[in-house]
Amino acid sequence: MGPDIAAAAAVHRLIDRHETLATAESLTGGLVAATVVEIPGVSAVYRGGLVVYATELKHILAGVPKALLDERGPVDPDVAGALAEGARDRCGADWGVATTGVAGPEPQDGKPVGLVYVAVAGASGTQVRELRLDGNRAAIRTESVTRALFLLADCLQDAPASV
Repeated sequence: MGPDIAAAAAVHRLIDRHETLATAESLTGGLVAATVVEIPGVSAVYRGGLVVYATELKHILAGVPKALLDERGPVDPDVAGALAEGARDRCGADWGVATTGVAGPEPQDGKPVGLVYVAVAGASGTQVRELRLDGNRAAIRTESVTRALFLLADCLQDAPASV
């Protein structure tokens, strides 16, 4: 299943719950946002997003602690979680979704191509998934979008609705 199916599942659950979404993206460079806004009715739930490709923008725009970035670099599970929380906070949304990782073609800061972290932050906490993806740059980015949106859909399925 592709990113369009994942986006539809997430958006329809958000609409049913009357909840909102924001995104913070690194390696996907806005693809999560672009995929989400293809779904009819999304304007009721999508608040906006941050494309924080440069490491310092993860701190400046998304609020990821500078010390965390300095210590571990941008490709890290705690950074992914902080990005999702930052998107949620900075955009005033119920849910935040984030992506960070290495799409290639070369490893980055000793991290292998295909290492990706996706995260979802909500009122009850933050979930992060480590992915080890294969394929070329485009395939890794597309699969990252799909996995991030399916993680959101799963979190929405499991979380109590905020009324």
